[in-house]
Amino acid sequence: MSELKLYNTLTRQKEVFVPEDENNVRMYVCGPTVYDFAHIGNARPVIVFDVLFRLLRHKYGENNVTYVRNITDVDDKINARALRDYPDLPLNEAIRHVTEKTATQYHADVKALGCLEPTHEPRATEHIDGMVTIIQTLLDKGHAYVADGGQGKEVLFRVSSMENYGTLSNRVGKLNEQQEGARVAVESHKENAGDFVLWKQSKDDEPGWSGEFNGDTIHGRPGWHIECSAMSEAFLGKTFDIHGGGLDLIFPHHENEIAQSCCAHGTDKMASVWMHNGYVQVEGKKMSKSDGNFVTIHDLLHTEKFGGRKWPGEVLRLAMLMTHYREPIDFSVKRLEEAENIIAKLARRVEEASNGDAALLVACLTDDLNTSEFIAKLNSVSGEQLKLALEIVGIVFSKVENDLDDDRIVSAIEERLGFFADKNFAEADRIRDELLEQGIQLKDGKDTETGERVTTWEVKR
Repeated sequence: MSELKLYNTLTRQKEVFVPEDENNVRMYVCGPTVYDFAHIGNARPVIVFDVLFRLLRHKYGENNVTYVRNITDVDDKINARALRDYPDLPLNEAIRHVTEKTATQYHADVKALGCLEPTHEPRATEHIDGMVTIIQTLLDKGHAYVADGGQGKEVLFRVSSMENYGTLSNRVGKLNEQQEGARVAVESHKENAGDFVLWKQSKDDEPGWSGEFNGDTIHGRPGWHIECSAMSEAFLGKTFDIHGGGLDLIFPHHENEIAQSCCAHGTDKMASVWMHNGYVQVEGKKMSKSDGNFVTIHDLLHTEKFGGRKWPGEVLRLAMLMTHYREPIDFSVKRLEEAENIIAKLARRVEEASNGDAALLVACLTDDLNTSEFIAKLNSVSGEQLKLALEIVGIVFSKVENDLDDDRIVSAIEERLGFFADKNFAEADRIRDELLEQGIQLKDGKDTETGERVTTWEVKR
């Protein structure tokens, strides 16, 4: 297999990927904040890093790769949504309703996009103790301080204590130019405008946990950034190989993760490679509810709000991968139609393919996940190469690889024909419906010579 090269935001160049331990390759990707259904922009990192996860598993072995994608279930937006949607319930109960409903929908959506489950999917609420430990360590080392923020006590990270703070976002030495994160207001209690919240006191009617800092108990909740530092350490250790997420997370979120983790653990890095996918706009505009182009994954899969029809998950997936992951995407009906046509053509070719040399296509993916080049080269690759490429790479095309390139479809069709012969129409319909749920459309006809029932199949359009 070709050398795997990945673009590293930290060094601003493409590098040969060398894991700390080939028997324990570790990747962390920032997951959703579960206060609302995931929109199409949220789908992009899920799909991009699923492709990388599959590629790493192929290169290093399925049991040698650990993929952690978190769920943020502590957030002021969640509190606000809980108060709005469940005003008659106690806040903690209302929050559980919001997070459980949203997380369940998120899992259904990403499964429909053909994504594997991560190895671990921790929730922020499960790692409060780890956050408190890191925060106290930062206090002990002089990287944090306790201040009265007007709304109560806060523990803040002291950005001036880290000499190379801002390296990831190219802001070293520019503390006066820092922009604050969504959870932080610039107020007089801060030593520096760039200092960010590690822990903040909760009001009496707000959710919180007891955190002891410098011997003083502060009933409160964590800041956004400390959550990922604690969860990544719990499953991947103090340093690991790859940290991923959207371009919008470089600053302040990822920059502050690095600051917390490195200063707490005394390391010169948190992750070796930082990867970020580009932005997604819809029909030529930035996605916003006010412009009427805010589209959720659920809407695309289950309603006719976009282009007047529902779209299969594998089509949404391919539409995201037709552009290199670091480039911006204009998500449109035209793009979805193009992706659907590619899948239909590919299905016909795979059906007649046999094993062969797939190095040409695999090399595209090992060159910084160049899925767009992979797709562009499909038409120039023989059927022999194509089939093996899909078997090796696992998935640019999830359902084509998982469902089309599999003898079990033929076996299922033969079993169904047997049920027809026995006049067991209920079981025959069951097999048809199960295949349809997986994106396989059966077509029944008759042999022109014998008159016997003949069944063919294709990808559902």
